[in-house]
Amino acid sequence: MIDDPNAPLQESRQEDGSPRQRLPEESMPIGGVNAPVPVAAEATPAVDPRLIVRQEGVKGYLGEFRRRLSSGELGSLPVILALIVIWAVFGSMNSSFLSAQNISNLSQQIVGTGLIAIGVVFVLLLGEIDLSVGSVSGLCAAIFAVLEVTHGVNQWVALACALVSGAGVGLVQGFFFARVGVPAFVVTLAGNLGWNGLMLQILGASGTVNLSGRDIVSRLYSTVYGQQIAAYGLATAGVALFLGASLVDCGRRRAAGVPYRPVTDIALRTVLLAAVAYAAAYTLNQYKGLPLALVVLLAFIVVLDFVLRRTGYGRQVFALGGNIEGARRAGINVARIRITVFMICSTMAAIGGLFLAAQIQSASQTSGGGNLLMNAIAAAVIGGTSLFGGRGSTWSALLGALVIGSIQSGMNIEGLSNAIQFMITGAVLLAAVVIDSLARRTQKAAGRV
Repeated sequence: MIDDPNAPLQESRQEDGSPRQRLPEESMPIGGVNAPVPVAAEATPAVDPRLIVRQEGVKGYLGEFRRRLSSGELGSLPVILALIVIWAVFGSMNSSFLSAQNISNLSQQIVGTGLIAIGVVFVLLLGEIDLSVGSVSGLCAAIFAVLEVTHGVNQWVALACALVSGAGVGLVQGFFFARVGVPAFVVTLAGNLGWNGLMLQILGASGTVNLSGRDIVSRLYSTVYGQQIAAYGLATAGVALFLGASLVDCGRRRAAGVPYRPVTDIALRTVLLAAVAYAAAYTLNQYKGLPLALVVLLAFIVVLDFVLRRTGYGRQVFALGGNIEGARRAGINVARIRITVFMICSTMAAIGGLFLAAQIQSASQTSGGGNLLMNAIAAAVIGGTSLFGGRGSTWSALLGALVIGSIQSGMNIEGLSNAIQFMITGAVLLAAVVIDSLARRTQKAAGRV
């Protein structure tokens, strides 16, 4: 028993009526008042393995890897390995797949889907689903195109109207889900049909509105910085930001007396990140340079990752996805978090839809259709976001979009049909869900869920 001198003593009575001092650790036995009170022997409480500071060096890394693997903490490892395999296979089949031109084109092509997938990540963290993101993306692209091109509205006003419309869609759907109690699946499925119909109504009889190419959205998508300093500067800024944030976090944890990453660990991670970042910058500079659309995607990923990881709002989102009843009893406004998450998802769908419209330079009746919805959800899941809620990050959207985009690009280079692409993408999605389920089962067996 731990004797805490600062703990308040609780008074009780012995059989002769005299007072007896009882420590707070002695609880009332289940058998009743007359049942013997068991006195706990000294025991060492179980320590959460996440709080164990690993050894430094290679041995420490191997030990931590075995522990994480045995407890089901796979993180982004499966998708990174899958991406390496995909690039190796297609690169061996056709050398043009790993060319600077194809990598540069791929970095632009994944932006629209990746932005939509970021919003899907937020909803999946709650353990819910949004089936309307495809229609919302097409609707907001149509609003922007009709206002800016057909009616001659200022492009900034048209852009603001499109984004506000996306947020409004999320507000409506979130209200019916959080306040009325309609399941998210039903609400967003109805929205998928309704918003698509509204898009067709807005586009009118022509069905297609071509963008001018001089609008802000088209410029955001098509602008490429040809100066080599742009790509290398972005890589340097990213590495410096990561190193600074890691050192600050290490210092705060050390001052608080909690486990922190060793400096050698931070240095190794920084070196690995620098290798990837500068390799990407070098590859982009071999073709045209740094696409602005890629910068926009990375900016949203970093900012929203900060929101999820470093703010009280983000912690409430994770808490809701992990245990909704526990979050409610902890005082979290469940309805508010749910509504705002659906608003974020729809807003990101609007932004992604604008970039997809800029990619084809038009908004048409097919905008937001096809396999866009499935690709956005698949990107979030393949990237490592759990369908069961409570686990994932915005970086999952980037990794998943890279996997799907790489498969499509490789298939197109080889001249394979869409049928083969759909089957392979479906198989990868199924594999990601299976891995997620097995990891969750392993964590449950290890007492982590």
